[in-house]
Amino acid sequence: MNKVELIATAAFGLEAVVAREIKDLGYEDMIVENGRVVFTADLEGICKSNLWLRTADRVLLKVGEFKATTFDELFEKTKALPWHQFIPEDGEFPVVGKSVKSKLFSVSDCQAIVKKAVVEKLKVKYKKEWFEEKVGKYKIQVALLKDVATLTIDTSGDGLHKRGYRSLSNVAPIKETLAAGLILLSYWKPDRVLIDPLCGSGTIPIEAALIGKNIAPGLNRSFVSEDWPLIPKNLWWQARKEAHDLAKYDLPLRIYGSDADGEVLSLARYHITEAGVDEDVHVQKLRLQDLSSRFEYGCIICNPPYGERIGEKREVEALYRDMGKVFGKLDTWSHYIITSNPDFQDLFGKKADKKRKLYNGRIECTYYQYYGPRPPRKVD
Repeated sequence: MNKVELIATAAFGLEAVVAREIKDLGYEDMIVENGRVVFTADLEGICKSNLWLRTADRVLLKVGEFKATTFDELFEKTKALPWHQFIPEDGEFPVVGKSVKSKLFSVSDCQAIVKKAVVEKLKVKYKKEWFEEKVGKYKIQVALLKDVATLTIDTSGDGLHKRGYRSLSNVAPIKETLAAGLILLSYWKPDRVLIDPLCGSGTIPIEAALIGKNIAPGLNRSFVSEDWPLIPKNLWWQARKEAHDLAKYDLPLRIYGSDADGEVLSLARYHITEAGVDEDVHVQKLRLQDLSSRFEYGCIICNPPYGERIGEKREVEALYRDMGKVFGKLDTWSHYIITSNPDFQDLFGKKADKKRKLYNGRIECTYYQYYGPRPPRKVD
């Protein structure tokens, strides 16, 4: 099997960023759609995309896609797919599903039918009546959208946001994938200073350090497809070795985080150490109102409270006004703020140079981007 079709799923608004990451991996045959990027790759692409994609949610192996408006149609077309090429005879293959704007709206029925169809296919190919399902994990998803069924197998296991460094968490963290997206959508470069003055448990500074040092986000975790006979072990070994070789572990960075909450900063320090970037990310207890910097140019990227909870509105509005005053003093810096608050620009006191709709979980947000002047070029 030389080529496979893969689907990198993503939060709405990050699809173009995921597509750019896929292109950087060397895969250009792709289609960008809402919530996903479909691309063609070799088997090594399963390893590389899982290891390297910073903003994708997970990587799915596409087995087939077809129109299905009846359960018979779903059964027969699922059975016709080459499941035996991917699932060994003792492989475990649970089925999950979802249905949007489709005649086949009962997800549980669709899951049962797909499971039965796959079993029937494997019975024929493996010439046996019973499957123990005890080795490996091949989670099948049947996704119906406007009567089109897409059948996939999950290659990631845990979502790609689980890098391995955040075993502990605070109340409302930002996902690692979204944090990486905020950085990749900014004009921050590794030679510039970055500050997150509301850093919480440290996700944005950590993701910036991983990006700055070109450390693959999946380097310190495992993936369910590492146990698949389909993918030779040496492909995973080569992909990990290449990732290690490409990392710039010795590159110095200037990344800072601060927060008024000392307890959450303890959590940030723990995560920073777990991520192996404690020499590059420095955090301190500091009120936003006391923020300053000795550097003339830099980037602020932050995820402030949104005021979604009852009783927080006035407090958050005051915070946004303070942000406008404090960030205004750093007028040669670029500022990037994500929030769901519709009055942010008025409270901040300035209209953004650019806005982008993103989702933090299920919360629709806007990413406000304020561009500072370009730093002068260094003369050697």
